[in-house]
Amino acid sequence: MSLNSEIPPLSTPPLTTVLFDLDDTLFDHIATARASLRTSAAPLPFFQTVDFESFYQLYSELLEEYHVLLMAGRYSYEEARRRRFERLLAPYWPAATASEIDDFVRANHTHYPLMRQPVAGAVALLHALKPHYRIGVVTNNRTAEQEDKLRFLGMTDLVDALVTSEEVGVPKPSPRIFEVALERLQARAEETVLVGDNWQADVLGALAVGIRPVWLNRLGVARPLPHVTEITSFEPLEDALQKIINAK
Repeated sequence: MSLNSEIPPLSTPPLTTVLFDLDDTLFDHIATARASLRTSAAPLPFFQTVDFESFYQLYSELLEEYHVLLMAGRYSYEEARRRRFERLLAPYWPAATASEIDDFVRANHTHYPLMRQPVAGAVALLHALKPHYRIGVVTNNRTAEQEDKLRFLGMTDLVDALVTSEEVGVPKPSPRIFEVALERLQARAEETVLVGDNWQADVLGALAVGIRPVWLNRLGVARPLPHVTEITSFEPLEDALQKIINAK
């Protein structure tokens, strides 16, 4: 008998815990932001002739830029929001007064929470997983805001633990935020899967602490590591469940 035949193959420990990112994983920020931006900008003088895709792309880039600065403590939430909308409007409406910019900021701040929606299939997926696995949400944002999203989306009772960067003091992909999630759920990394849309924060962050990642790639971009499990949607439900439960 050869040495190889005497050693049983390594097996993956059974899954006990599923972690999720929130924004653009369970909560559809992209769809919500686009709808809110359209509604808020519709009365503005330039909007009827604007290329909305370019307008939204600049919005997304500024949101990402200022979110990093916000998480680093460089700005308050209100300061970051005011600055990014000021920069968003500058190329399209250079004559806007401070009062007009403030009106737009307030309009978007009003519309956005009313237009929130889950990622398609997310609620059904949580309902399917909840009876069998511990469910956690690990997110880079403010605790109160993320709690409110979960309530609005009807997900609060489907989540056993919400862990935020504000609470822990560091954002993903820092190992500490994942460790706190595991501690709170009494889970081991090797028995845990994390589902998230952000390659750096979610996939690489999970890999660094021994959690199996599942990349939600709704935008269809190239997968940097071919061995990482990838899904493009939570629908059909059975397909998503199989990939999450059997992630390697």
